[in-house]
Amino acid sequence: MAMDARLDAVIEAALGERIVGCVVLVAQGGQRVYARAAGLADREAGRVMQEDAVFRLASVTKPIVAACALRMMDLGLLGLDDPVTKYLPGFRPMAADGVERPILIRHLLSHTSGLGYEGAGYYSRGLSGPLLGFEENIARMGEEVLLFPPGTAWQYGVSIDVLGGVLAAINGSDLAGVLARYVTGPLGMVDTLFGVSDVARLAQPYQDGPPPQRMEGEVTVVGRDGGVTPFSVGRILEPRAPQSGGAGMAGTAGDVMRLLEALRGEFLSPGLRDAAFGNQIGDLPRWDSKRFGYLGAITVEAGGAIPLGAVDWGGAWGHNWIVDQATGTVIVVCTNTLFEGCNGPFREEVAAAVFG
Repeated sequence: MAMDARLDAVIEAALGERIVGCVVLVAQGGQRVYARAAGLADREAGRVMQEDAVFRLASVTKPIVAACALRMMDLGLLGLDDPVTKYLPGFRPMAADGVERPILIRHLLSHTSGLGYEGAGYYSRGLSGPLLGFEENIARMGEEVLLFPPGTAWQYGVSIDVLGGVLAAINGSDLAGVLARYVTGPLGMVDTLFGVSDVARLAQPYQDGPPPQRMEGEVTVVGRDGGVTPFSVGRILEPRAPQSGGAGMAGTAGDVMRLLEALRGEFLSPGLRDAAFGNQIGDLPRWDSKRFGYLGAITVEAGGAIPLGAVDWGGAWGHNWIVDQATGTVIVVCTNTLFEGCNGPFREEVAAAVFG
């Protein structure tokens, strides 16, 4: 069975019971080889999913901000070993023993800074949280007690939010301004914003069912691992929300594909590109066997649907992406169903259909 037929079968099997709607894009060697919008952008309104649908991106925001930092490094505007305090002098979170230890830019990019998500509620991490000024939001993150000395462990958290604060400070602008200058503008990512370019194209979110349940207002969702995550459906339309470099943008699957294809190609110098897709955490433990670079997780054990050496990550609102440098393959999956579209079986099924 050809790849497009395999993908069609995977999508059809998931629609309705596990996924309300999705956009799936696949490129190989820089050429688009599959593109399909399927299902519904808004089930109750009967609005059909379109390829240019706008999605709340959640952590798909992170590689956009990371790409901006890496591009600025190529231009000599900052360095991997610069301390955060060089740009944010007041950002000085303490370790549990009361000792201040420097957080470097490389620690932020690789999630080895010691910053987690423990303070969500006191600050905004993009999915929900208080309406604060951008600088105040970053400052509150700096009041956290580090979970470990920087560089000694791996923990997913607000590292990329803080990186966004660094980039904005260097540029003398808000985060949207620096991203537009170095990434979204040059790459033509016209729908990728801290807001919505066209509300009529915004996909309505749903949470796992079966069948998936419509989300409205403020919703707290229990994940498959038992973790609890608060979501604010209307937040993407709230101009007072701080610009979250970790989870605050909206955009289209096509824009995400432009970003990943650029990162795979010549957007960065060869050295930084290889570093971004390479293991930057050594053998530090994570929740699975995968390693981590500056953009996402790296598969290092055979046997799964994602090939060895490929980099993948996703976004909690229902998205996942994969870049396999060895075959020149890029997959972007945007859905309006969490968490199935992010880390549920749908992700592995799509990967298996593409890589055979």
